[in-house]
Amino acid sequence: MSAVLRTEQLTKRYGRREALSNCTLAIPPGRVVGLVGPNGAGKTTLLQIAVGMLRPTAGSIEVLGGRPASGAAQLARVGFVAQDTPTYAGLSIEDHLRFGAHTNPRWDQRLAADRIASLGLDPAQKAGKLSGGQRAQLALTLAIAKRPELLILDEPVASLDPLARREFLKSLMAYIAEHGASVILSSHLVSDLERVCDYLVVLVASRVRVAGEVEELLASHHRLTGPRREVTDLLPCAEPIEESHTDRQSTVVVRSTAPIDDPAWVVEPVSLEDLVLAYMAQSAAQTRPVLEMTTR
Repeated sequence: MSAVLRTEQLTKRYGRREALSNCTLAIPPGRVVGLVGPNGAGKTTLLQIAVGMLRPTAGSIEVLGGRPASGAAQLARVGFVAQDTPTYAGLSIEDHLRFGAHTNPRWDQRLAADRIASLGLDPAQKAGKLSGGQRAQLALTLAIAKRPELLILDEPVASLDPLARREFLKSLMAYIAEHGASVILSSHLVSDLERVCDYLVVLVASRVRVAGEVEELLASHHRLTGPRREVTDLLPCAEPIEESHTDRQSTVVVRSTAPIDDPAWVVEPVSLEDLVLAYMAQSAAQTRPVLEMTTR
């Protein structure tokens, strides 16, 4: 298997609105993938197609070499935690684990019970009485006790406080370290992704803007600062991603695999957040004229 998730020109439309547009990806196995972008970028749409909750309008998708949700065997290979970390309020934790064991052929009861015990949760407690962080941990337990080859998490910590987010991510990384599953984690909180992810996909305005290994992306992106000049004066090997200018100074984030040798520029590395925001700003700049025309 060369990719845990592969898409070709994947598109999802609702009437005239495109929630996902011509998405082409090939995510290698064994990675912790950060899927990042602003609200409404198409992250949830992509992940819901990947787990079989939505059907694409056009294009193709393979998950672990098969069609999403194509049968019980395929479903058993993928764990999923949705954005609202759904649980059944009227059921106890023990009821949830019993339901998980009944519906998942690869269910690991010892793993599930040990996780609940390590979290200090009472198996008899109703899910509706749990805190947001505890519900998220229960949802994660249900997902990983399936022993999935691919774990898909759709902004599972978005509504949690910083301490609950840290505990959730700590639990996730402990599981990955022990069991080696591939993970796709959607979030708009780049600081969380920096701690756990080694592969990045930036999705903006329903399109993939950049994808690759985090270390390689950071090594190939730079911030250039120098006297005011046109971006067209950059070296041929440097692709401008984001630019800003004052009367005297220009600042440009570029992508380049070759060294920047022009002495007029001060060259600095970028952080993961800098990189993500640069691609988001690029997308906003490219779409702004279209938006202006449609409002006239």
